[in-house]
Amino acid sequence: MSLLHIQSAPTAESAALHLHPSDNVAIARVALTEGQVVRVAGREVRAAGFIPAGHKIALAEIAPGEPVIRYGSFIGRASRAIRAGEAVHTHNLAFEETAIGDELLNANTPVPPVSTDVPTFLGYAREDGRAGTRNYIAVAAASNCSAHVVELIAQSFPAASLPEGVDGVVAFPHGEGCGHTIGPDTRQLERVLSGVLDHPNVAAGLLLGLGCEVNQIGNYFPAEATRTDRLIGMTLQSSGGTQPTVEAGVREVKRLLERAAAQKRVPVPASKIVLGLNCGGSDSFSGISANPALGVCSDLLARIGATAVLAETTEIFGAEQLLLRRARNRQVAEKLMECVRGYKRYLGQFTGSSFDDNPTPGNKSGGLSNILEKSLGAVAKSGTTPLRDVVDYAERIASPGLVFMNTPGYDPVSLTGLAAGGANLIAFTTGRGSAIGFPTVPVIKIATNPGVFERMRGNMDINAGRILEGEASIEDIGREIFERILAAASGQRTSSEILGHHEFVPWRIGPVL
Repeated sequence: MSLLHIQSAPTAESAALHLHPSDNVAIARVALTEGQVVRVAGREVRAAGFIPAGHKIALAEIAPGEPVIRYGSFIGRASRAIRAGEAVHTHNLAFEETAIGDELLNANTPVPPVSTDVPTFLGYAREDGRAGTRNYIAVAAASNCSAHVVELIAQSFPAASLPEGVDGVVAFPHGEGCGHTIGPDTRQLERVLSGVLDHPNVAAGLLLGLGCEVNQIGNYFPAEATRTDRLIGMTLQSSGGTQPTVEAGVREVKRLLERAAAQKRVPVPASKIVLGLNCGGSDSFSGISANPALGVCSDLLARIGATAVLAETTEIFGAEQLLLRRARNRQVAEKLMECVRGYKRYLGQFTGSSFDDNPTPGNKSGGLSNILEKSLGAVAKSGTTPLRDVVDYAERIASPGLVFMNTPGYDPVSLTGLAAGGANLIAFTTGRGSAIGFPTVPVIKIATNPGVFERMRGNMDINAGRILEGEASIEDIGREIFERILAAASGQRTSSEILGHHEFVPWRIGPVL
């Protein structure tokens, strides 16, 4: 059944969604009662019991060990006999890893030409050629030992006290920076803090350390200096402790505010947009409405030479082949697979851990049975254009088109990596509900279904659930997201900004010493 012609009042034809001709399950659009008739793909089945909205109903008998197919792809095997009309979920669907053949690494996907018809937005043209969608002063802690002080400094600048055109003075406290090895963790934290301080949405910044931590502030400055035109470094130990450091920090920020206030919004091409793609609190409808609609938006961005950045390595597992087939060349494909292999090695350090630990209780309550099913829906955010590049966590994003970033699926850590990589906007889809944001990057919330949009209206910016209601097409919502991105880039505040969500969590990967 076409998703574009679903009636709001469920009939036998509209009570369930058949997503691909080869699928042997359908998705309950509404809760099905025992005996309720569902008619899809020329078949008529009766629900064998209560089936919640978003959960799967078997369209035919599935013998033990036979594959279960959704989106035209394998999502597991029947762990026991499944009757037609029976719910298919964790109680009768077994998870099984899928193999990736070497032939999938031989992609050579041509990159289509970029459109010459590029819209503009009102942004901040930065000296390095990037464009900001906001104009902040960032006050970042080098380690946990200075986290409280950066918050005190930022709190000294309430919104009403700021010059016109300055969006805020925001703190970046965290619990890292010491107590771990001088190795991958320290280098990764350096990438994160460098990325949030040297960011197109940040006019200038202050980096504050204790003075004796592993993550020394000197690593962020050339030669022996601790001051550049846009970044100032200080330590508590050299500044006299908490109160003198707060006072000195406030004086420095006041000087930085003059620099920020001199920046003005000007028309810049929308090709300067770097959009981070993330999903959280997903349900079974995420891969049917909000994620494919965001995929349409991703394609629109690629078409004008802008960038869309898919993240969450744990949520492409089982759907890697969809991205590998679109890789620009073998080098890009190999980099993607190394992200997956590296994450497998990472998980292997912890007995009993697997990618299938990723679906949360909320994901499963929303109808997602395992990571394969979740990933197939999550990858839809990437659209259909070639995969141009793969970058590590918090690595600077430099390529137009579709890029993949290696991040966990844990939302605050993933958003932190995307922002540190240079995303100047983030689009976040959710089916169960989410209230996350980021200190300096607008996060646009897209509700997967009308229920979560109504329950969390204050947190949501776009209702992609209208696709399920038959009120809009996937393309309609994709275009709506694109237009909302342009508006947010020009200064229109998102719900997460209005509510003051400032989540910032760097990814810690190594031991605590």
